[in-house]
Amino acid sequence: MQTRKLIHFVFILLLISSQLLFCATAQFSRHIVWLKNKGNNSFTLSDPSPYLSARAITRRTRYAVQLDSTDLPVSPTYVAAVRAIPGVTVLNVSKWLNAISIQTTSSAALASIQALPYVQQVAGLAARPSPLQPVRPDKFSNQLIVSPITSTPSSEKITGDFYNYGTNAGLEMKLHRAEFLHNIGLRGSGMQVAVLDGGFFNYNTLPAFDSVNRKGQILSTWDFVTGNATVSDDHPHGMQCLSTIAANIPGQFVGKAPQAFFHLFRTEDVNSEYPIEEFNWVCGAERADTEGADLISSSLGYYDFDNPVFNYTYAQMNGKTTLAVKGADLAAKKGLLVFNSAGNEGAASWRYIITPADGDSVVAVGAVNAAGAIAGFSSYGPSSDGRIKPELASVGWQAVVQSTSGTIGVANGTSFSCPNLAGLATCLWQGFPEFNNIKIVDALKRSANRYTNPNDRIGYGIPDMKNAFAYLLAEYATVSATISNCKVDLSWRTKDVAGMQFWIERKLPSENTFQKIGQLNATSLNVLTNKNYTYQDELNAINPGTIHYRITQVIDTLTATRQIVYLDSTTVLLTSRCATTDDIASLLWIYPNPSPGNTKAQMVINSVEAASDVKLTLHDRGGRLLATHSLNKPAGIYRGELPFIPTSSGVYTITLWIGNNKKESKDWIVAY
Repeated sequence: MQTRKLIHFVFILLLISSQLLFCATAQFSRHIVWLKNKGNNSFTLSDPSPYLSARAITRRTRYAVQLDSTDLPVSPTYVAAVRAIPGVTVLNVSKWLNAISIQTTSSAALASIQALPYVQQVAGLAARPSPLQPVRPDKFSNQLIVSPITSTPSSEKITGDFYNYGTNAGLEMKLHRAEFLHNIGLRGSGMQVAVLDGGFFNYNTLPAFDSVNRKGQILSTWDFVTGNATVSDDHPHGMQCLSTIAANIPGQFVGKAPQAFFHLFRTEDVNSEYPIEEFNWVCGAERADTEGADLISSSLGYYDFDNPVFNYTYAQMNGKTTLAVKGADLAAKKGLLVFNSAGNEGAASWRYIITPADGDSVVAVGAVNAAGAIAGFSSYGPSSDGRIKPELASVGWQAVVQSTSGTIGVANGTSFSCPNLAGLATCLWQGFPEFNNIKIVDALKRSANRYTNPNDRIGYGIPDMKNAFAYLLAEYATVSATISNCKVDLSWRTKDVAGMQFWIERKLPSENTFQKIGQLNATSLNVLTNKNYTYQDELNAINPGTIHYRITQVIDTLTATRQIVYLDSTTVLLTSRCATTDDIASLLWIYPNPSPGNTKAQMVINSVEAASDVKLTLHDRGGRLLATHSLNKPAGIYRGELPFIPTSSGVYTITLWIGNNKKESKDWIVAY
């Protein structure tokens, strides 16, 4: 079954890539060799350890990604046979496409390869270099224009923020409310990002990368164009893109995931444009998968080539046709989160997104500025088959980047909006490794400012990372309750950091809204942690029926920015009225007791008679009167908030008066 699936996959690729399958004559110096199968192969699906890293296998296990024939390496015997033909140089090998890219100008060699029984087809991928042909203009030239930042570096960080981002980089973070993630410990630690680009000039010496170089956060490098591990002497475009994620210059430029780990892959030849670069892209994505990366950030795209016979049409931007999009969607299928620039064709004749941004499982990223205005150059959607593209947007217009000269400036292009958003998604996913790549994308979309009204410029819009976090937190959390002997035991699972709070809320059978009955403070430290909590509610003077409970988590307790998340709700069934000692003997009941500070406790006046002259008094332990509260009690048992909030911890006395008659006093313990 796996062999038949593989043959079908290759057959479809051959059909949809028909523009590649014209005569592979000597006018081409680089070619693709499509193979029929993966036969004569010692690798097996039952033991992937020889061809996948432990981290890649863990990703598949965690997210229930099934191994299939595309995971198997290309038959080493087939590769060796092609390499042995005189005049042939093997460039790269793709297991996902089951194909080999080669370099040769020998017609005899091409004929020998085509004659091999396991070769499906040989087709040209790139032209032979000619001294008569001018070098293609730098395809990234517009994006290399870095304008100096006019504002001075910030000497102080905003109170409460973990990083001092610098003025301009701080505005980029504020657009997404992303500083919240960094402040709760989500800075990319433990996550791996593969960056596919045209080179990473001087990434090992420029100031934005001091931290990642010193801490060994660059895990691997490879140049798929020239076949070596050095990428620091190549084009600077990838370096600039990397800086938006990895930079760490306090007060001037801090990136979106400065504690992440990186794989730097050069797949692009900036001096030409041929489908061989798409093939390299797929090989780069494969290596990202093999190494165990979590995300791919690609600021590359294709639609026109130096030889027009290879050009794509807008109709082919359907997520099914191109070499690059096949690789991108396969990467997503393997569990990676794939981001790609939407393209800079919004004001050009092409206008639309470019591949592999058209992929069904690829997040195409459009460009805005730090104020949220859409960049005119950002490519339009939708995909040619009508899907929403781009899906999301981030800062790519006047985006902060590292320049080749060592200064920090701003530059334009969806090339920068893509890694900006990829870095933010890295931090978000760090907090919720329980969820797969599709769930993370869903959270980003739901948090975005156009989620209910997407368009063809920025799709679902600009993600709000605080709201994305809140959505995933509610999806992760669970709440349960049990009742026994008029006591309800609540328990919940969540994630939190120090400074967060939990409100315990209850709705009785006779009530229409939830009432706060208790509060707990988070017990975690300063990094987001999985936690379990419990709380006991002692029922008193409550009639039978269904009692609803809800746990609300306050993820930001500052008054100006307070945000709450309703984690989950649960119910218990009270089958008979609880007749506790308090219920029978006490006229006044206070709960919870002890009570947490900064919140109002609840009270019950356990009598059925109406009374218009009820008074409550609050005294401290020394007998000093601190407060008085009067109320008009209607007929029936009275329930409501206790009107007192002491300013400090201690034991207080609350006395119930009806008229001039002292009815009952209670000790009330308050703990801050």
